[in-house]
Amino acid sequence: MPGVTSTSITKVGRIPVVDVWPVAEAGRFPAKAAVGEAFAVQATVFREGHDAVAATVVLTRPDGSDHSWQRMRDIAPGLDRYEGTVVPDRPGDWTFRVEGWSDPYATWVHDAALKVAAGVDVELMLTEGALLLGRAAARRGPDAMTAAGASTLKRAVAELRDTTLTPDARLAAGLTPAVRDALAEAPLRELVTASAAYPLRVDRPLALHGSWYELFPRSHGATYDEATGEWTSGTLRTAADELPRIAQMGFDVVYLTPIHPIGTTHRKGRNNSLDAQPGDPGSPYAIGSADGGHDAIEPSLGTFDDFDAFVARAASLGLEVALDVALQCSPDHPWVTEHPEWFTTRADGTIAYAENPPKKYQDIYPLNFDNDPEGIAAEIRRVLQVWIDHGVTLFRVDNPHTKPLSFWEWLLADVRRDHPDVIFLSEAFTRPSMMLTLAKVGFHQSYTYFTWRNTKEELEEYLARVGGEEAPWLRPSFWPTTHDILPPYLQQGGVGGFAVRAVLAATGSPTWGVYSGYELVENVPRPGVEEQVDNEKYEFRPRDWSQADRYGISLLIGRLNEIRRTHPALQQLRNVRIHPTSDPALVAFSRHLPAEHSPTGRADTVVVVVNIDPWTTRDGFVQLDLAEFGLAPDAAVTAYDVLSRETYEWGPQVYVRLDPQVRCAHVVHLGQR
Repeated sequence: MPGVTSTSITKVGRIPVVDVWPVAEAGRFPAKAAVGEAFAVQATVFREGHDAVAATVVLTRPDGSDHSWQRMRDIAPGLDRYEGTVVPDRPGDWTFRVEGWSDPYATWVHDAALKVAAGVDVELMLTEGALLLGRAAARRGPDAMTAAGASTLKRAVAELRDTTLTPDARLAAGLTPAVRDALAEAPLRELVTASAAYPLRVDRPLALHGSWYELFPRSHGATYDEATGEWTSGTLRTAADELPRIAQMGFDVVYLTPIHPIGTTHRKGRNNSLDAQPGDPGSPYAIGSADGGHDAIEPSLGTFDDFDAFVARAASLGLEVALDVALQCSPDHPWVTEHPEWFTTRADGTIAYAENPPKKYQDIYPLNFDNDPEGIAAEIRRVLQVWIDHGVTLFRVDNPHTKPLSFWEWLLADVRRDHPDVIFLSEAFTRPSMMLTLAKVGFHQSYTYFTWRNTKEELEEYLARVGGEEAPWLRPSFWPTTHDILPPYLQQGGVGGFAVRAVLAATGSPTWGVYSGYELVENVPRPGVEEQVDNEKYEFRPRDWSQADRYGISLLIGRLNEIRRTHPALQQLRNVRIHPTSDPALVAFSRHLPAEHSPTGRADTVVVVVNIDPWTTRDGFVQLDLAEFGLAPDAAVTAYDVLSRETYEWGPQVYVRLDPQVRCAHVVHLGQR
């Protein structure tokens, strides 16, 4: 062909495979999956002419051997878009590729059906079918059929050649379900063309699904002497006494805010005031004093022996320990005198403190990575190792978007090389591009905008996004509140609002978390800001947990975590589907896991319907596409509400009525009657 070289043809491939997804920056950043997670791959596959094409996604182990493959399905007829799903079974750096191929059997089926029916080239088409199936049955090597499959095709060949049968009967022999199944298991592939191999980073399951509980250790066991007006801090030992209660609610992770020494210079008082009173403990985020820095423990909390005992107690209850990493210093931190170049010096000679206008943090000095980035990085890596050596397996990183992405890429890769089980959660309430890139450079999980998504439209769009286009890189962690954030919805929503947000968080994402006190419906804001009055960052806040049952939130949380552990569909991220409802306050979505991807070997389907109006009973209809769940489209199905333990009969259209003061949601497991 004039002007076309063999080299240029090879670059495209005989069966072009283009627009493979999920791929970021041509594979610069690996996609993410967890052990046991159904990982979907898409590609556009086509060829010249009219012969049938097909595609296969192939999953390759870290050692380079092929693990599994799945034939991809056409998800956009006429647009050549295919999708297939594979499931990795251990952590590591895997790859995947898409193979496009010519499908001679599908081509023959199409042509033979038309020609035999029209009486055109009948004998020729039947003979070609026999030759085709005979060739498929005779294959050797990796593409060989099973003995049973080959036997099925040989019987079909005999009938295709049997001239005592009618042409229709001979044709039917080559189209039986048994023949199709045999070729589905071992397809006859020609002109196979592979895409590039793209990276897939596979983590342990907790990186994808888990339940976190945040606490300030100093508040748990803290006491106040009314006679002297003095506080006695809680300790790591007294905080450990709370672990059975946390474990009983079904949490997987107990997350500690910073436990390091707290500075005294410019120490903040209650509600972030500038005049700390005697006995005010200061913010644990103002890290560092004469007692040490990020590698030390605040003396009032105890010692490393006490910390080790806390970790051991947690482990005995099935809890892992996460620690806050706040890369900033109080003016009293040893780094300030030992490495003043690690901070920003202003024109007047003072060190710049942290600001997030209109908030000012005079008690905190941010690090400056411009002067000695290698020195800072090495020191932070050393600090993390201290805590890893003491049993910390997860880190919640405070404000990672204020540090260089190149630093995080290096640090996370270095920790991963030595400790692949350690998980990092990004607390980056920032611009979408920064949030997503932090995830791409190595953070396992991320806080999200869920906290501020309140309306039906906002929630539906956000659930679809984090479970769709962002899912291969950003694993969302849904938190209704944090120690810094009390959104207006919860300020005004009462107990019903807290229940609504708990259900949405626990079922809307495979990872969710709550901040201590959520069970007590703590919803009084500091005037003018989206945070609680008497913020625990600046004072001791012991709580009376005996009052939790009166609200019912702790019982709801426990039930939600139990449901999440029981239903593997809720442990997946990419399987969310939004369902139409007739009322603007009713949000409905589902998570479906087909049997072939389920660890139980059985399909699992959970439908969630939530009334997001925390004060008013709402009713309406939910439209379900039962075929999406592998059920008959017009079937009556058993709907078992795993929250209330009631059973209903549901169909394609379901009427619901939800009173938020009694029941704000249905969380229903669907099954064929």
